[in-house]
Amino acid sequence: MIAVSVHARRSRAADADLAMVLAVIAGSGLLLVRTSFIGLPVTVGVFAALYAVLGSASLAATVTRGDAPSLSPVVVAATGIAAIVLAAWLVRPGFLVPHGPEVLLLNSLAAVSEELFFRRLVYGGLVRFGAAIAIGGSALLFAALHVPIYGPAVFWVDLGAGLLLSWQRWASGGWGAPATTHVVANLVAVLR
Repeated sequence: MIAVSVHARRSRAADADLAMVLAVIAGSGLLLVRTSFIGLPVTVGVFAALYAVLGSASLAATVTRGDAPSLSPVVVAATGIAAIVLAAWLVRPGFLVPHGPEVLLLNSLAAVSEELFFRRLVYGGLVRFGAAIAIGGSALLFAALHVPIYGPAVFWVDLGAGLLLSWQRWASGGWGAPATTHVVANLVAVLR
């Protein structure tokens, strides 16, 4: 009886691990698919649907929260936003992106759905191996999946941003602070 119970628990754990790996592969594939739409006359609705699917799937998964130092999410978000604004001020001038309400909304939706994916799903899947692995692994995947859209030169910038956002996930214990920072970063990139 005990052996069956242990075997059933191992089987459920293995099934959960496989589901997590498949979800990360599917989410990564969705983020890579968006590059095939660049330059095509695709509606904002297509991208909104893509991000809605990514965010919803990332919310549906069961993940581990991990241990956090219990810093205030507001303080952690403010720290991240200050870092983004300072970096934007130091780097200037940036690149002009045509924007209107739909672009600003889509950039915000992209930021939230990416944070659900990278800081909730990916981080949550890796945190059982330790916070450093979860922070580094989710940041590395974040940077790698932005290369097809923005080119290889952006890798190091996105790795730095990913490390900041993953640190925020660890420090606050949730994905809300990094999502707030990511929304601000996307808006700063478009509006400056």
